[in-house]
Formats: sequence, structure tokens, C-alpha cells
Amino acid sequence: MDNELIDISTSFKLQIGYGIGHVLNDVCASLWFTYLIVFFHLVLEFSASQAGNLMLIGQVVDALATPFVGYHSDHTDNLVSTKYGKRKLWHLFGTACILASFPFIFSQCVGCSMTHKWAQMFYFSSFIIIFQIGWAAVQISHLSLIPELADDDHTRSHLTAVRYGFTVFSNLFVYVITWIVLRVTGECDKEQVGPADAWKFRHIVYIVLSVGIIASILFHFLVTERRTNSHRDQLIDYDNNTPIQTHCDFLKKPVLYQVAGVYMSTRLVVNVSQVLIPLYLHRTLGLAARSLAVIPLAMYLGSLAAAGVQRLIPRSFTRKLNYLLGSACALSGFVWIYIESDDNYKIYYIYLVAVLIGFGGAVMLVTSLALTADLVGASTEASAFVYGLMSFTDKLACGIAIAAIQMYADGADSSYYRDVLSWVCGGSVILGLILTLLLPKFARVVVIPNGELSPNTEDPTRVAPPDIL
Repeated sequence: MDNELIDISTSFKLQIGYGIGHVLNDVCASLWFTYLIVFFHLVLEFSASQAGNLMLIGQVVDALATPFVGYHSDHTDNLVSTKYGKRKLWHLFGTACILASFPFIFSQCVGCSMTHKWAQMFYFSSFIIIFQIGWAAVQISHLSLIPELADDDHTRSHLTAVRYGFTVFSNLFVYVITWIVLRVTGECDKEQVGPADAWKFRHIVYIVLSVGIIASILFHFLVTERRTNSHRDQLIDYDNNTPIQTHCDFLKKPVLYQVAGVYMSTRLVVNVSQVLIPLYLHRTLGLAARSLAVIPLAMYLGSLAAAGVQRLIPRSFTRKLNYLLGSACALSGFVWIYIESDDNYKIYYIYLVAVLIGFGGAVMLVTSLALTADLVGASTEASAFVYGLMSFTDKLACGIAIAAIQMYADGADSSYYRDVLSWVCGGSVILGLILTLLLPKFARVVVIPNGELSPNTEDPTRVAPPDIL
């Protein structure tokens, strides 16, 4: 393929192909964050702290795997990667790991269901480790394709929005399937989730994984990775007229850690709320099993609306304004959770709260991903490494937060999850907004083909727009 960038705005096949490349990860992540603690705590009857520790193990492994995968994805250079694409090769490896491990996580311990819970934790931890390594490989390889395929910040935002749109559809699919299975197989409008529902979750996993497999196959057929020129382009800081040393240079930039803080805060909002909402519905509001599918579904309807809004936002709408809009919606939802608990709230207003949180979290997440792509700029050789660092902060922070929350949940009263949702997620929204508003303008970076810098260059080959914030 020619080294010129593909015009994504006119390539519908590429948009669809790229978007579905993360569907397998998305359906697994939806089950992982929404139902892992529900499954282990309410169905398999692990203690709240044991379920939280399993979540922590997965998040720590994911956090450690992402920078490793990112670094080696950037440096993969062999005969297979040259012909097939280094990003797609890592994507294929991750897909194989997911399929070999994830079905065992949402099933009863094979041959050891009657053993002590701590013994079962070793069994489930082994599959969780394999799954999280695979998940990290798919996530980082897929994200690092964005700067490879698009240089213009608006096009990157568009591609990120398409990717997130498929993420929303994947989550909607998971919640619809969950609602159908729970409704067809029991009295989900009257009964709460319990040990008798283990086989239902197993069937839900099989259904959503089959769709994820098809999506991954289509991704590998529809997307052709751009080949890297054997003569690596020289990256130039256009403001200072000095070369950039990719990985090491990124680590020296304070803005890297600021963007990582934005991404971490945003992921705390999205992931912690996704984990705790079902427990809040079950323990604080005392709602039936149906709500564990319907309320998260309402959240992702809000996310779907956000994905559509992101595609319509004009170029003049800056990243900071975008993040402010999302944080205002999300924060209003968490404040509402804290102040309301009457019957009308449980029956009607909880859906509006879910939509607000879903819409706000989606806008914040798309914006933080776009900020990361802006940070990468023209330095596509280091894109996977940068995304790996971002994901490292996200996974580690979310794992520690959820494990700490679950540690104190066993003896807590019914208002515990309401308070945690309001203060932890609301505080993360405020932190992310402050870090975003304080972001400086990114330096303009140009690429000089084959490292040849012309001192009088007036029209550089590629320039990252200076006013994107």
C-alpha cells in the first residue's frame, strides 16, 4: 500500500472495518466491568472483598501488559509483520488469548466448584491473567492504528467516535442479550440475581463471544495496515526546529503525564460507575434482576447519543469545551444519585440519571482519547507505547479503586454504594475537568521525509494543528 494516508472520511469500508475491530474486546469488557463482581459475589457467593481482589488482579495484569505490548508493538519487525502489519499481528495474538480464557471466567470452577473459595481464586486468576494480556494486546494494537491512519485532528476525532460508536453498540448488545436471557429463563421482574443463575451467565458469554469472533474476522479482512517506510521519517518540533527522539522524548514531556491524568480520571468515571451501578441497584435500591440489564442499557443509550453528537460537533468546538460538556452531564447524574431515593426515583428518574451518566462519560472518554491522539501527533512510531502508558494508569487506578471499595463493602449499610458512586465518580469528574482546562497547547510537529530537514520549509508535509485545545 502507498505510504500516503487514507482519506477516512470517504472510506466507508475502512470506517466499518476499523470500528468492528474492537467489538470482541468491547463485549468482554462490558461483561467484565458490569457483571464480574455481580457474578462472583451474588452468584458464586464469593465475599465482596474476594470478588474485588479478582478484579484487582485483572486490572494490575492489564496495567502491566499494556506498556509492554505498546513498546513491543512499536518495535515488531519481522517477515510476518512486514506483510501482514505489526498492529494486526498483535491484535490476532490478543484475540486468541481472549477466546482461550474468557469463557472459563464466567463459569463455575470446572471440577473444583465445592472447594474453598480461596482455592478457586487461583483457578479463576489463571484465566483472568491470560484474558487480560490478550485484552491489552487487542486494545493497544487497535488504538495505535488511529494515528497510523489519520493525521488531521478532526479526522482522528471522527475515527475515535466511530470506534466508540461500535463500543456502545457492543455494550447495548450485551445488555439486551442479558435482559432476554434473564427474562426468558426466570422471573427477572420479581427475583434478584442468585446462585441459581450461574448457567444463565455462561450462555450469555457464549452468545456475545460468537458475535465478537465474527467481528474480529471481518476486521482482519477489511483493514489493511499501512506499511512503514524502510527509511524512517524524521520527527521535528516545528516550534523549536529540533528532532524528537520518540519514546524517550515522550517520557520527558510533562504534558504526557497531564494527558494521562485526564485519561485516568475519565476511565475511573466510566469504569467504576459501570462496576458499581448494578451493586447500587441491587443493594441500595433493592431492585429486581431486570434492572441489572435495563439500567446499564439506558446508560449506553446515553452513550450512543453522545457518539452521534461527537460526529456533528464542528471543528471550532475545542477539546476543552467538549470535555466541559461531558463532565457537566456526568456530574449532574452523580449528584442526583446522592440526593434522591424515593419511589419515583426508583421507578422513573433512575433512567434519566443513567442516561446523563452514560452521555457525559462517553463525551469525556472520546475527548480524552482524542487528546491522546493529539499528543502522539505525527509520532506514529511511538503511538502504541503512548497508548500503553495511558492504559497503564487507567487499569491500575481502576483496579485499586474497585478493590478498596469492595474491601469495606461486606459490613456496610445499604447506602454504601450510593455514597461511593457520588463521591468517587463525582470527584474523578472534577479532577479530569481541572486537568483538561489546565492543558497547554501542544507543540506543532512536522515530518520531514527520510530525515531531510529543509531550513526554509514554509509548508511542512504534516503539521499537527496548534489550536486543538
